[in-house]
Amino acid sequence: MTQRRAILSGSTFEEQIGYARAVVDGDRVHVSGTTGFDYTTMTISDDVVEQAEQCLRNIGAALAEAECGFADVVRVRYLLPDRADFEPCWPVLRRHFGDVRPAATMLECGLADPRMKIEIEVDARRPVVR
Repeated sequence: MTQRRAILSGSTFEEQIGYARAVVDGDRVHVSGTTGFDYTTMTISDDVVEQAEQCLRNIGAALAEAECGFADVVRVRYLLPDRADFEPCWPVLRRHFGDVRPAATMLECGLADPRMKIEIEVDARRPVVR
């Protein structure tokens, strides 16, 4: 039977809504949709590129706690209220995923808070330890 473990970031959203930043289920890691909030201060930039950078810092912290990293990401989903904001984020996204080349989807949709300009969700496979 595989072990299931929740990873919490300290975001007030996790407590208020009732979810985990990530769930480790055996060798799989599912990182929840992650926005550009700095969870230590619960602040968010107005700039979509800065939000994308913060999303990836938040995701990187969750992956590290799950004992993996961006190189282990197999699927990424980008959610943006305005698709015109996606292209300015490409250099940031390429820095993290350009060599990894995970399967990817971009969706234009509303997000939970009007300050949010991008949300990123990833799935990863933890390396096999032998």
